[in-house]
Amino acid sequence: MRKVELSYDFGERRQDGWVRNALIDLLHAVQEQGSISAAAKVLGFSYRHVWGELRRWETQLGHPLLLWEKGQRARLAPFGEKLLWAERQAQARLAPQIEALHSELERAFAVAFDDTAQVLTLFASHDDGLSLLRGFAVDRAQLHLDIRFLGSVDAIAALNAGRCTLAGFHSSEQPGLGSVTQRTYQPLLQPGRHKLIGFAERSEGLMVAPGNPLRLHGMRDVARWRARYVNRPAGSGTRLLCEELLARDAIAASDIAGYAREEPSHAAVAQAVASGSADAGLGIEAAARARGLDFVPLLQERYYLVCLKEALDEAPVATLRKVLQGDAWRQQLAGLAGYVPWRSGEVLSLKAQLPWWDLPPKRRR
Repeated sequence: MRKVELSYDFGERRQDGWVRNALIDLLHAVQEQGSISAAAKVLGFSYRHVWGELRRWETQLGHPLLLWEKGQRARLAPFGEKLLWAERQAQARLAPQIEALHSELERAFAVAFDDTAQVLTLFASHDDGLSLLRGFAVDRAQLHLDIRFLGSVDAIAALNAGRCTLAGFHSSEQPGLGSVTQRTYQPLLQPGRHKLIGFAERSEGLMVAPGNPLRLHGMRDVARWRARYVNRPAGSGTRLLCEELLARDAIAASDIAGYAREEPSHAAVAQAVASGSADAGLGIEAAARARGLDFVPLLQERYYLVCLKEALDEAPVATLRKVLQGDAWRQQLAGLAGYVPWRSGEVLSLKAQLPWWDLPPKRRR
């Protein structure tokens, strides 16, 4: 079995946050560019260097990586394609853990290099906008966001237990979708104790293969055509939205093929569809577009940050709110597929934003 060694440096970090691997970068460039010379140009290497590295790796791994056909477009050999697929699948599944590792290392070194650095711990439902914000906040305000991605329910529970300063969760605003959301969030949030901070509106929908070959336009189609579905874990905000959609359309979970299959992030769900191991999954548009998938929008939702009332006066929270309210951040976020800045950085009333708050929770049937 091949061993894997991780490393890091202090250079500029790519926005996608993935762990880099020289061989995988080479294979990806050749696949995208169609020639070794074009791949070398994109990577900033000489043709001779890339050609030599590919030959060296073939010898070391004992398998051909490219189909070396003179005069033909460069193509990955089956083993090369398998390597690229396996790496994409693993990194997509590990995206939340990779982000957490980056956050922990950057927080530690921020304090080492500058003991005046501001650090803000944020547990949140997985979100591409927050990943973008992490680098932006460092560059603009020297604010280091120690982000840990986990389900919305667990994030708010961590806030209530004192394990973080901010939590991130999302909720649909569409009529008739309140019962599951209400039963889940109402016991966790208390008016007067918690304060909401606006972040963004984003689009959730079905991530499907390019061209949407199964013509899936909603969960009813997923059930009707027995499409292979890939789910998010229980306790995640997207899983709650899925339960809302099924309840609205009177669809049983058992009617969804693959309902029990779970992936930990939007990126992992998108990768499962992109690899062909699933036909559809609920997620955000940004994750679908990043992997060349089609996206069927089903609902708009609001993504909130929440903190305890007393935390609003703390310097890191005030700094974050200022960053979120700036035009530069709003322009950055608007460039992310499916995202619209929405009352970013504003302190919001919990009762006003969650209109079902004062209603008695629905009893389970």
